[in-house]
Amino acid sequence: MKPILQLYRGYANEQELIVMGHVFKNDYDYDFQKKSFKNATSIVNLFQIKTIKNFDVYLKLGDSEIHTKTLNDGYFKFCIPLEKAFNFGWMEYEVSIKYENEIITSTASFIRPHNGNVGIISDIDDTFLISHTRNVFKKMYILLFKNVNDRKVFKDVVPHYQALNSAGRNNKDEQNAFFYISSSEWNLYRFIVKFTKIHQLPRAVILLKDIKTGIADFFMSGRGNHNHKFDKIKHVLEFYPNLKYVLLGDDSQHDPFLYEQICKIFPVTVKAVYIRQTGKYPKENIKEILKNLENLEVSVCYFKESSEAIMHSKSIGIIN
Repeated sequence: MKPILQLYRGYANEQELIVMGHVFKNDYDYDFQKKSFKNATSIVNLFQIKTIKNFDVYLKLGDSEIHTKTLNDGYFKFCIPLEKAFNFGWMEYEVSIKYENEIITSTASFIRPHNGNVGIISDIDDTFLISHTRNVFKKMYILLFKNVNDRKVFKDVVPHYQALNSAGRNNKDEQNAFFYISSSEWNLYRFIVKFTKIHQLPRAVILLKDIKTGIADFFMSGRGNHNHKFDKIKHVLEFYPNLKYVLLGDDSQHDPFLYEQICKIFPVTVKAVYIRQTGKYPKENIKEILKNLENLEVSVCYFKESSEAIMHSKSIGIIN
């Protein structure tokens, strides 16, 4: 069985290009249209994917071909210094692998953001995708038995994100740097891409947790340590130091605590923090965190409905 090459969206600044992916022994075998138990089987199959370590991978960049090998979990990442500047916006890149006498090639996109003043970083589950993270049994039921077409976004979240994506832009074709950074695993990447396309959410670089390769891992999906999110958010802010950032999350897990740490480390970089209230009542400890952020001159919004977040973004001049 020939290997499968999976690429993810990458990103670039003036000096460096970063692109990444996985090499698998077998395909995901995930059908986005399946219903109920058939969908559950497909989802479980996503978490039984087998990777190939130390496999040769080749990136085509201009006239050059750059060679690396996969890590132990089949993941590869090219961090390449750029000798000349790319254009702005979304562009394609090409990666290939070799199997017997066949060359397997795949393309994906990377973004080099226009010179501007806004970068947006958003969580996924219960920030824009209704996931019921606070109730682990309900979350598992929805993940297993609701296919991508049946999953829902929160009301008014799409116009808010679309407005943020074009914030400060005179040209509707220009897009801000948008990142979805989540504790979901790479196993769910294609699901997330499909879901965001269905709901016309902004195209974004998606950064997820290390891939899982066993059925037991499925029941821990999205749970456990969230330090990887902190590391990835910190990396993005360091990679694009001249942007002003908007952070969006929810109060079901650790977003407010992570964002507080980020704001303390980058005291002039974060412009606003948005936290969705997922329960009936706001949480006092979250209100305390946001009050602390206001003291650092970060604009905050703890909201139940996205319409409140839109009004707040307008009031502070992020969107028109």
